[in-house]
Amino acid sequence: MMDKTTELFCLIDDFCQQFEPLLAQRLLDERSDKQRRNRECAMSLSEMTTIVVLFHTMRGRQFKAFYGGTVCRFMTVTGN
Repeated sequence: MMDKTTELFCLIDDFCQQFEPLLAQRLLDERSDKQRRNRECAMSLSEMTTIVVLFHTMRGRQFKAFYGGTVCRFMTVTGN
């Protein structure tokens, strides 16, 4: 399963490398005085998208259970 998951991630990451700059160009200006949350995310867009695609591919019903049981258990990166 990990070989297919790695291949899927690489395809999604290649797409995101081209998509993110285009998305940034199309976003609305932040000229309003309203305060906005601008916290950095621990995961990249390609990592989050891969997890969602796997969830739907595996026909998951509850994302929280899938994330806790599959992603956190089997798909974590171990120390540097």
